[in-house]
Amino acid sequence: QVQLVESGGGSVQAGGSLRLSCAASGFTYSSYCMGWFRQAPGKEREGVATIDSDSITNYADSVKGRFTISQDSAKSTLYLQMNSLKPEDTAMYYCAARGGGVCSAGYLFYPALFGYWGQGTQVTVSS
Repeated sequence: QVQLVESGGGSVQAGGSLRLSCAASGFTYSSYCMGWFRQAPGKEREGVATIDSDSITNYADSVKGRFTISQDSAKSTLYLQMNSLKPEDTAMYYCAARGGGVCSAGYLFYPALFGYWGQGTQVTVSS
């Protein structure tokens, strides 16, 4: 069965960095659009970044220049390097997968288009 397992979350001070990982299994990784989403308490889930089978990326405006999404297809692993973290980045971060190797930029705004989700990893940024 499909499994997405996130790791790498934690607590950091503003300006710090974290690297999230998502280990995928149970599907042909290279045939999927992969994404990172986040959800803060009391807020809706929002898209952070997506990457397709050709490693073409899309980012939310709020994280451009600070976060980098990447992948190691041979290892079926997705990454999110987060630098210059801000308190407003505090949220549960989720890895997600959508069938089809292409990620439209609009997918960031429609989490429901992603059929597979991990359990999430908490990121807390203190000021």
